[in-house]
Amino acid sequence: MKNKEKLITLVGTLKKNKSFGFVIPDNKKRSKDIFISKKYFSGARNNDKVVVEIIKEETIKSKPEGKIIEILGKADEAEIDLLSIVKEYNIPYEFPKQVLEEAKKIKKDNKIEEDNTGYSKKEIESRTDFRIKQVFTIDGEDAKDLDDAVSVEKLKNDNYLLSVHIADVSYYVKEDGFIDKEALYRGTSVYMLNKVIPMLPKQLSNGICSLNEGEDRHTLSVIMEIEKGGNVISSEVVKGIINVKKRMSYTGVQKVLEGNSDKDYKPYMENIKLMAELAHVLENKRKNNGYLDLDIPESKITLDKNGYAIDVCKYENTFANQIIEQFMLTANETIAEKFYWLEAPFIYRVHESPDAEKISELNKFLVNFGYKIKGNKESIHPKAFSTILEDIKGKDEEKVISNLILRTLKVARYEAENKGHFGISGKYYCHFTSPIRRYPDLYIHRIISRYIETNYNPDEEFIERQKELAIKYSEYSSEREKIAQKAERETDELKKAEYMQDKIGEIYEGIISGVTNFGLFVELENTVEGLIRFENLGNEYFEYDDERKQLIGEQSRTVYKIGDKINIQVIEANKMLRRVAFARYKEI
Repeated sequence: MKNKEKLITLVGTLKKNKSFGFVIPDNKKRSKDIFISKKYFSGARNNDKVVVEIIKEETIKSKPEGKIIEILGKADEAEIDLLSIVKEYNIPYEFPKQVLEEAKKIKKDNKIEEDNTGYSKKEIESRTDFRIKQVFTIDGEDAKDLDDAVSVEKLKNDNYLLSVHIADVSYYVKEDGFIDKEALYRGTSVYMLNKVIPMLPKQLSNGICSLNEGEDRHTLSVIMEIEKGGNVISSEVVKGIINVKKRMSYTGVQKVLEGNSDKDYKPYMENIKLMAELAHVLENKRKNNGYLDLDIPESKITLDKNGYAIDVCKYENTFANQIIEQFMLTANETIAEKFYWLEAPFIYRVHESPDAEKISELNKFLVNFGYKIKGNKESIHPKAFSTILEDIKGKDEEKVISNLILRTLKVARYEAENKGHFGISGKYYCHFTSPIRRYPDLYIHRIISRYIETNYNPDEEFIERQKELAIKYSEYSSEREKIAQKAERETDELKKAEYMQDKIGEIYEGIISGVTNFGLFVELENTVEGLIRFENLGNEYFEYDDERKQLIGEQSRTVYKIGDKINIQVIEANKMLRRVAFARYKEI
């Protein structure tokens, strides 16, 4: 888990002449170029994307100095731009040799054919056999690391039996092995558009751990009986073995729900309808409890075969997505509550209440739309937020207010102590459902497995050691998650700017998404956001009202505020700086 990067490095573009050069950093926070002496070019050419080691920090009299330690390639190449972000955030993207060797050995060891399953009879008999059940995966079409599968049955008492089967990664990845140590170091898989930097080697993430259709797979399975109001009235977690009957996609499931299914889905139509029925029950229960349904569209960025952005639009989130989301939320809550009362060493997903000051700031915006978060300083209930989110559904201001509420909320993190989850209005929550791509999930799988193996009576030495590790792993995993999110966000910003490069001069209608003392941020319908600086806003001086976050024209008294529609013209799109700039467009 220690930091493997000993050098102070950064990524940038080399601009050189015969005797010296400068590297312009990709990192926007690093304002100074790095001086590179000719002897430290290391074979790099002009406009190469490079990794630089800082050998002398800047002083009052001189720029920082560095030497090139790695050449990534030409700055404008599609593959290189993503690699530069990987390097900038020091994300490990190649597995060490010993990790790959251990992965190959795992795959080989589990290919011993006995009883045509790939597992020994003894191993199968020690698990609950779900292979005769109608078990399905539902994911995006391009997903390769399938770590969750589900099945729903209707019981004689009209309750639902929801089974959530999660890949038993801890069966293969042993604590303190080479794979485990590398997985901990990475902390999480990183998803950069069509590129995935996995937490586990592909032999596991896409292979033996992935719940692929028609293949026997080990799982940790949580079986929940749910009554008509959406409450889990009983649950059990077991080690299982499954065989997925059908790999489904969100698109395919949504077609069934809309009555337009193809022949591949017809045998499973009743299963899908029952899953949707239960998902509605669970969703309604959550909304009644104050669950924050922040319907903020994600970006869908399409790349061509060479990796260049050719389209940017909103990602369509259908009810098919909601089915899996509701089932996973329920499983995560159930597991967290069960192991909380067992007083087990654990990693929880914590989301604390927002600060009163932040809520006060939010209310200053909301008053412009006729809304207000109600509650006292000591106790703010999620329902105060969810009521507003429900009221704005389908209205022009929905996206803006949803974003403002998101910015008001605290950032969720991992902790060894349970502190509840404000966003889902729940007392207990954890991440249990993605052990292929998140280390906290893998950690608690080990805890769960040990409790099952010892009939819920593990030894004290195990408990004390794991409690210490839970604290350490929680903090580290939270940091790795932040880095992954930054890299993924930077990737989106870079590709959005790339997409807008041939849109210079074009006119769009957008919504003001932010007001600052240097200009307006405007978001377009396709999710691209750009800045209008004062000089591109109009021929007058603008006053910045920090209290209401508004701009007011000194002469015209024109007011610009968050949520207003505005016509803009694209004037700049710089993929290297990952930014887009607009000017206010006014018809003459």
